[in-house]
Amino acid sequence: MSEQRNLLGQESSPYLRQHAQNPVNWRPWGPSALAEAHGAQKPILLSVGYAACHWCHVMAHECFEDAEVAAVMNELFVNVKVDREERPDIDQIYMAALGAMGEQGGWPLTMFLTPEAKPFWGGTYFPKHSRYGKPGFLDILRLINSVWHEDRMRVEQNVRALVSHVSGRLDAKTEPSQIDSALFNQFAVNVHAMIDLETGGVSGAPKFPSAPFMDALWLSWLRNGDRSHRDAFLTSLHMMLQGGIYDHLGGGLSRYSVDDRWLVPHFEKMLYDNAQMIRHATLAYAATGEILFRQRIEETIAWLEREMLIGSRFASSLDADSEGEEGRFYVWSSAEIPGNEDFQAFRDIYDISEAGNWEGKNILNRLRSPRLTDSAVEARLATERQDLFHLRELRVRPSRDDKALTDWNGLAIRALAEASAVFERPDWLRLASESYRSVAESMIDGRLPHSVLGDSRQFPGLSSDYAAMINAALALHQLTQDKTYIDNATNWLAMLDQWYRTEDGGYALSASDSGDVIIRVRGDQDEAIPSATGQIIEAVSRLATTTGDDTLRQGAERIAEEAIGRVLQQRFGQAGVLNSASLLLDPMKLVIVTPDVDNALFQTARRFPDPRRTDIWAEFVQGKKIEFITGAGEVTIEKPAAYLCRGFVCLAPVDTAEALLALLQPGA
Repeated sequence: MSEQRNLLGQESSPYLRQHAQNPVNWRPWGPSALAEAHGAQKPILLSVGYAACHWCHVMAHECFEDAEVAAVMNELFVNVKVDREERPDIDQIYMAALGAMGEQGGWPLTMFLTPEAKPFWGGTYFPKHSRYGKPGFLDILRLINSVWHEDRMRVEQNVRALVSHVSGRLDAKTEPSQIDSALFNQFAVNVHAMIDLETGGVSGAPKFPSAPFMDALWLSWLRNGDRSHRDAFLTSLHMMLQGGIYDHLGGGLSRYSVDDRWLVPHFEKMLYDNAQMIRHATLAYAATGEILFRQRIEETIAWLEREMLIGSRFASSLDADSEGEEGRFYVWSSAEIPGNEDFQAFRDIYDISEAGNWEGKNILNRLRSPRLTDSAVEARLATERQDLFHLRELRVRPSRDDKALTDWNGLAIRALAEASAVFERPDWLRLASESYRSVAESMIDGRLPHSVLGDSRQFPGLSSDYAAMINAALALHQLTQDKTYIDNATNWLAMLDQWYRTEDGGYALSASDSGDVIIRVRGDQDEAIPSATGQIIEAVSRLATTTGDDTLRQGAERIAEEAIGRVLQQRFGQAGVLNSASLLLDPMKLVIVTPDVDNALFQTARRFPDPRRTDIWAEFVQGKKIEFITGAGEVTIEKPAAYLCRGFVCLAPVDTAEALLALLQPGA
């Protein structure tokens, strides 16, 4: 007989603990919950969400906190809660099943499963009673129970169809496809055609930062010198950083805007969005020198340190809601903004009015004045922003999801390391290094956890955890030339091979000893970040270039060819795989041979990053022989210089910062 009580109180996920006081007899996902369902022969009601999700909170309040709804749920179902950030593998399986039903995906995800965890029906948000054009949750519960007991044949038909679809989509078997520049170039053209060239971002609403698409545009500019792709990247970044989606007082980007011009955010702030924004703004600043990008990087890293750092790791997110209202912490009435003459320019530039620009309130933005003004005006605006920031600090803050996810921390570490190089900020490097060390120290028997909260660690990790940390290690190595990072990366790749390798030579998202999934998904499809497969291809190819390991490079090519074959069958979410595979077309290694790392050549390379390039230092010794490319023969070093190798060819050495700069420019 199972315990008739809520079992979420001891879970490590803050999202699960938010539901620990519900009258619903929630179980966490795992063998125990599945065994309970099998023993009782009850269907499973699976609810998937995350801590910063506004509509998850709405459904929780309307349904899961309601005694009447809870009584029906407890009588008819085994009720299971999942934090999608802790278990993206579970989320992907059942979100794919929802898509197979022709439904629009989103969170909260509400799925009904057989006791064997196979899906047969689902949806997203449901109110308690029918409204918004949606059926009431109480009616749904009773209908599903009726179908389960009276029409089992229909249930089994649904199960077969949905499981077949999910397997075909998330564990596809296809023929490999060549690494072909024409494919990558056409994909970038297709992405560019979707961009709103005035407001940036993909045309229409809602508007997401779409980091993998941004990567595709920037890589296309670097490969082909197509300025229209460069401009689309810069316009998109510029407008989102001046829009209401950006927090102009505290720094940091919200997850998306609900409109088509970046004005009204869905107010939650995610670690991964801000890590990727820092990377993109770093590339943009290095290419343009535009001060806006530098300011946003400085503000956002300050926000990370002030509001997201827990010990040495970064928390996952800040909630959209405070005091039960979405965006309450961030918006302003006109009366709350000083109306004196000194503040008039601020009110004009940041779009403050009596009527407001969202539900009678004002979201600070600079969409009407996106270009920076003269330095005196900007200095005064900065002082006024600081005054409002201090006023805002008196408000009730949105809650924070304190769990530290390994893959998202890896993204942040890499972004901080790359920004520290361009801006010569040793404090950012120290922040990245300390976070890296904290994540590395969370391992047990060489294996990374996916999530850490206090003393709790969630094992096994996901393949994305290893890929993100390999890329973080390589970013830190590029900056410090400390070979310990290469050793770490090599060990993590060995763990990937041991626990995530599939029979056909690719990688699964879940470890081979994850016994609670009906399918080991590939992890090929992008979400807001590049797919696990895309991150793995990049990690393996960068490690191969750094170490000169030709066998590793060939392995990366095989992984990429298999993955390209699969993602070409997808309708969306291919950018991560295609972007990372494109790096194998023209791998770039810059070898700087100097007496020490602190020199003008290395400083020049650091200020002009290129996602395709790996920078390596070798100590200068007169007459020393170095093999820059495996099998290409040794080169005798006569004087300090930089050697840029592209593919299997090394260009003539350069020995001045000016000559190196010319060599590193796109199209050089």
